[in-house]
Amino acid sequence: MKILHLDQNHEYLSSELEKLGFENHYDYISSKDEILEKIDGYVGIIIRSRIIIDDEIIKSANKLKFIARVGAGLENIDLVSAKKNNIQVLSAGEANSNAVGEHAIGMLLNLMNNIGVSNEEIKTNVWEREKNRGIELEKKIVGIIGFGKTGQSFAKKLSGFDCKVIFNDIKEIPSNEFANSVSLNDIKLKSDIISIHTDLNQSSFNLINIDFINSCEKNFILINTSRGKCVNSKDLITGLKNKKITGCCLDVLDIEDISFENIKKNNDFDFLKNSNNVILTPHIAGWTIESELKLSKVIIEKIKEL
Repeated sequence: MKILHLDQNHEYLSSELEKLGFENHYDYISSKDEILEKIDGYVGIIIRSRIIIDDEIIKSANKLKFIARVGAGLENIDLVSAKKNNIQVLSAGEANSNAVGEHAIGMLLNLMNNIGVSNEEIKTNVWEREKNRGIELEKKIVGIIGFGKTGQSFAKKLSGFDCKVIFNDIKEIPSNEFANSVSLNDIKLKSDIISIHTDLNQSSFNLINIDFINSCEKNFILINTSRGKCVNSKDLITGLKNKKITGCCLDVLDIEDISFENIKKNNDFDFLKNSNNVILTPHIAGWTIESELKLSKVIIEKIKEL
């Protein structure tokens, strides 16, 4: 029972797979064409984001039983082909949802209280108090788009700030003690802060565009810790320039490459990184010391259940 690892993960994953009787093979550098030449015979593929597992790869893997993505989001797997070929697709979004929720809170508090800006100013001997007066989360309305594991984690963490949390999800997810289910239009009408927690799919691609921005009743803060392509950067910048968006916290950008390891630098990126009302981090919201192990543990448990 051979398994092909196409991305590096916590050593716990390989160790536990061996205990289950699997034979681990590793390839962190090969191209798709090179993978196609040797994929035949593997019962499992372990991936993160480096390679797209498309219909061609799936059809070439005649013994394949499962594809396990060590992370959240399955946009780099052809789910239709996998289902058609009776291949189980596993993911571990629940494993890093706490990390994403904490990161979103940290970015938001940083932005609203000018922590990063004032810290940099002090390093250059600038001591400005009035200019860096903060804004409190209390009594604000936070709209969450996508109420899966990470959206729910963010909502739970907001519960201690005495703000109102509403959410919209394409699935019929009921309200809970931390947030109330509303329509997407209600998110646009009521939110002071909008946070994106969706998978990347047909309905979420370019979800935050100029039409969405202009249809919001209030000027608002935008948070994106999901996928870069959920937000159109050019339209986002237009919203920042006309102050419809008062600030944003971006852990992901639509100019990231498929592996999330690099970005394509351009004028949009230059604008964002030079804006005092923009907080940027390099796709690390779910990338903690703890989540690295949690992700592998969740995947192992799901493989055991196959």
